[in-house]
Amino acid sequence: MSGVRKALELPFDPIDRAARIWERRFGPSSAMAAVTSIMRAQQILIAELDAILRPYGLTFARYEALVLLSFSRAGALPLRVMGERLMVHPTSVTNTVDRLEAQGMVVRRQNPEDGRGRLAEITERGRDAVRQATRDLMTAEFGMGEYSESERAEVFTLLRGLRLTAGDFISG
Repeated sequence: MSGVRKALELPFDPIDRAARIWERRFGPSSAMAAVTSIMRAQQILIAELDAILRPYGLTFARYEALVLLSFSRAGALPLRVMGERLMVHPTSVTNTVDRLEAQGMVVRRQNPEDGRGRLAEITERGRDAVRQATRDLMTAEFGMGEYSESERAEVFTLLRGLRLTAGDFISG
């Protein structure tokens, strides 16, 4: 376990205990236990990743936006496209870009293709933050260091099916 995580040190696994009670009261508990474990894992990972990113003035959501911009050919994307690719509501993209702009990591400019829309463009300061933060996240194995490469690939594959069924993308 990483030094960033705050250990709860409970004398029992509360999700396992809830699953056993669930079984007695409602029936099969595997779905409830799995989803509760995923939600708890998300809390743990977001806290750890945000702690790693804090020295760069970033949250994981802002980091993802900067990475997306750095992956684009021109270093700039329409906010609408960013929302689609990050799979978040347009309001969240606007908020994220506002914060990155205030930090000097992104600038907004007119979209030359339509004249109405706005583009977010990564700045050199944003590129530096991505490079440094990525180094730290990779060193921490994105909080997944307890798992082997094959286990991480298996988690990805299992959750990919859920995302496919939800319509995040078309299989291909």
